[in-house]
Amino acid sequence: MIQIQHLVKNYGVSCAVDDISLSIGEGEIVGFLGPNGAGKSTTMNILTGYLSSTSGRVSVAGIDVLDDPLNAKRQIGYLPEQPPLYLDMTVDEYLRFNYELKGCKLSREAHIREVCEVVRIGDVRGRVIKNLSKGYRQRVGIAGALIGSPKVIIFDEPTVGLDPKQIIEIRNLIRSLGKDHTVILSTHILQEVQAVCDRIIIINKGRIVADEKTENITRVIENNRRFNAKICGPQNQILSTLKDMQGIVYAEALADRDGDATTYMIESAPSVDIRKKLFFTLAERGWALIGLEALGLSLEDIFITVVNKSEETTPTRYTRRAKAKPRNALEARVAEGLLADADKKREEISALDFNEDEE
Repeated sequence: MIQIQHLVKNYGVSCAVDDISLSIGEGEIVGFLGPNGAGKSTTMNILTGYLSSTSGRVSVAGIDVLDDPLNAKRQIGYLPEQPPLYLDMTVDEYLRFNYELKGCKLSREAHIREVCEVVRIGDVRGRVIKNLSKGYRQRVGIAGALIGSPKVIIFDEPTVGLDPKQIIEIRNLIRSLGKDHTVILSTHILQEVQAVCDRIIIINKGRIVADEKTENITRVIENNRRFNAKICGPQNQILSTLKDMQGIVYAEALADRDGDATTYMIESAPSVDIRKKLFFTLAERGWALIGLEALGLSLEDIFITVVNKSEETTPTRYTRRAKAKPRNALEARVAEGLLADADKKREEISALDFNEDEE
């Protein structure tokens, strides 16, 4: 549905988008993540035809965005962070205005009624937009994006400023739209991506640094085995014992102390439950285990580690931020795996392009 090939956007000597290539299929819900200044907005603006690229190709439903911008834009519905609403219009007036503006050929009343049913605003069609709650205004903005029945819908921070109930409603709506549309969700709320999206793409310094199915990342998070263990006894001997234990792949002593007890961060091998073995090993040596806390690996952990890890190989034309080291071995391995997968996909796309050129 969406093809981006070797996309580059320069602003003078500054490179905002650096050779991005990706493909998004029909019916996918994709989360597009990255820190501020990563190139997300620039990529979105090129995709929607608002900006031209320095080089590369972008097509939507097989239509080149630069060669045929009007037809390409007809395939896209876009909801920016601040919905472009005319507050003095009624909902009906606003949707009819969008219908005329887009040159829609569908039956007007039937199409608008259908859109209102999808986003559940049929009961407020006659109300003035400025009198609606923020949640309803967001729904009206989504309805405007759906006018013309576009194949691709792009959301930019769709739940910012909403209350918890409204957030859940909008997330459910986005999931339902994925049944009939390709959806791109750009957001800083990582839990939202994990809850809604089928696939996660992370961009940093203008390059794709991770591109993975959400279920694969969730599996990594759920299979994580990290603990904080509070143990009484000689720190050096305990740490040496932990590192030598079969099933433990990483151990370190933390600064947190409680009398003669030290807290240790322990990471076990995948699918290994180390708790019983840890208890009996410490008991045999007369070291009291007075606390054991399971630690989760979150999407935030993965995001931060991937971004920091990617900056180790960032081209010098970018201004580098101070890099933080991964907090444990698991985060480092996950980051390295995601970066390697992103590089592999980039190489596969480049190989396909090369073969097409030869033909």
